[in-house]
Amino acid sequence: MLSLQTASKRFGLKNIFDKINLTINENERIFLIGKNGSGKSTLLKVINGELELDSGKRILKQGLDILMLNQESNFSATQTVSEVLKDSMRELLDAHLRLSEITKDANFHNDKALSEEYNHIHNLLDRQDAWDLESKVSELIRHFNLESLKDRLVISLSGGEQKRVSLACVLLKGADLLILDEPTNHLDVEMLSFLESMLVRLKCSMLIISHDRYFIDKVATNIIELDNAKLTSFKGNYEDYLQAKQTMLDNLNKEHLALKKILKSEEEWLRAGVKARLKRNEGRKQRVLELRDKVKKMPSLAKSMMLSLESNVSAPPKNSKKMLFELDDVNLKVGEKTLISNLNIRITQGGRLGIVGRNGSGKTSLLRMLLTGKDYEGNKVKGLKIGDFKIGYYEQHKNTLDLKKTILETFCPNGGDRVQVNGKDMHVYGYLKSFLFDKDLLTQSLDTLSGGEKTRVALALLLAQEYDCLILDEPTNDLDIATINILERFLSELSCALIFVSHDRYFNDKLAERLLVLEDDGYFITSASYTEVLEHKNMILEAKALEAKTDSKNIESKSMDFKSEDFKHTKPNEEAKKPKLSYKINLEYERLPSEIAELEVFVKELERRLGDPKEYQKYGIDALSKELAYNKELLDSKLIRYFEIEDMMK
Repeated sequence: MLSLQTASKRFGLKNIFDKINLTINENERIFLIGKNGSGKSTLLKVINGELELDSGKRILKQGLDILMLNQESNFSATQTVSEVLKDSMRELLDAHLRLSEITKDANFHNDKALSEEYNHIHNLLDRQDAWDLESKVSELIRHFNLESLKDRLVISLSGGEQKRVSLACVLLKGADLLILDEPTNHLDVEMLSFLESMLVRLKCSMLIISHDRYFIDKVATNIIELDNAKLTSFKGNYEDYLQAKQTMLDNLNKEHLALKKILKSEEEWLRAGVKARLKRNEGRKQRVLELRDKVKKMPSLAKSMMLSLESNVSAPPKNSKKMLFELDDVNLKVGEKTLISNLNIRITQGGRLGIVGRNGSGKTSLLRMLLTGKDYEGNKVKGLKIGDFKIGYYEQHKNTLDLKKTILETFCPNGGDRVQVNGKDMHVYGYLKSFLFDKDLLTQSLDTLSGGEKTRVALALLLAQEYDCLILDEPTNDLDIATINILERFLSELSCALIFVSHDRYFNDKLAERLLVLEDDGYFITSASYTEVLEHKNMILEAKALEAKTDSKNIESKSMDFKSEDFKHTKPNEEAKKPKLSYKINLEYERLPSEIAELEVFVKELERRLGDPKEYQKYGIDALSKELAYNKELLDSKLIRYFEIEDMMK
């Protein structure tokens, strides 16, 4: 569908990517990963045609339709949410209308042009999973929590709300190739789960940037990694990627050992001075110097690769059980809205509590209450006891950073270049190297850094100090996978208590010993992993959905105040609304009986041969058995398909 050939792009002195090759095939769901600042968004813009290559080729399939979801939304100043959604599904509404017109023509099966147009529209609706457009709109409105926003101007919404509207629009418009830049930002876990299922259902190609490892694992068919201006491809999901990276690391270590042995013998030769200065030996001398340089670089290369792999550090022993927070029937309100009622929980030294729930369920408000001991209006919270201890706090907006200062001034406000980290005296660069900072960044002011780099600074600053309890609000936002792994490793090694809010399922599973799960009708506390909690909730939701299947149809779309005429052509009439009556499927239905009859005859013949010694000696028992099994499977699939079409025609 699309390819880049020996493609290169630079900004000033920085190489974004250099002579890379990339091919996107039909129905591939490719995830692009890499460190923040490595050029992922630039690569997406090149693929989308927004930026020109410095050299190389961008080759497109003729008529390829590309649609991109950017990190920043761009809406008209006058449109409401309802109007934006209606505009987005205009192509699908028109497709349904045209399909209805075509099928009213009694001779359309005999008209080649109409049949081709019908098949084109059929493929569009099939690709977009939009045969029941009303249900699709209902799903998007319900799962992205847009119902209450329907009459609001889109530009008046928060950044997170605008992102959800943008995502709904992209999923309604659809294209041959969807390019999604960080689609999971601002989505809670239930929204994310819905997005996963919808993307897997769509029959189109996708190129996605995401740092959510479970999301990648569930959706990806391929992963490409941009690192040091080079692109490496991996087949499969995130688990497959980790295994491939581990194999590469193992091979790298073996190569390192082999190179060290070669280098040792070569160094001995060089030191012995066996005519090293003679012209005929200069080549060998150069080889020694190149080997020496390569061996020097190998450990840092291996270390860089290790950042992409998860380390399962066991939790440190808990020596102290000092009470930090005790909540006894605590209520949390914002204005007139009650977020949490009668919360009872104790948090002790060394404990690790993850707080999860939908957007707006009160997670951040609860953290602020624990920090201040006060409610939203500034009153002391009844039933809350806070011990005497030191708290470190990380919040989503990183307001604690002075953006006019350099990184060095931020970590060494009194001068010098040393920093105390958990009681150890370290050179500031030695510490920041662990957070993927290059030495030349130390003198840069914070306002020149990317969002991800600022996040790393804030986290590194927080983790350099000693606390009895760390409170973290969405610490993984804006972080790449390598940095999230670093953060997980640091937090795993700390002996202080951790209280954190995160939508990152992987992060919760690795760090939380207990979960406080906030729900619409209350809360519960569990020692189960977040994955187990979500699986259990999904089972309950599926059971409820089956029970209420007949009652739930079309409720949400009507509540958006779409007029009936907006949908009167969204489904073709009874003949056209089902893909079974497309030209291709009609042909398939006509051919199936003869194909089934032929297969039945062939299966009987194979069974006869297997029962005849002369025959199975001639053809081989194994070959006949495999042939019989294959054709029986094929026969079953064709019978199932025939009855499927027949049932749909009733």
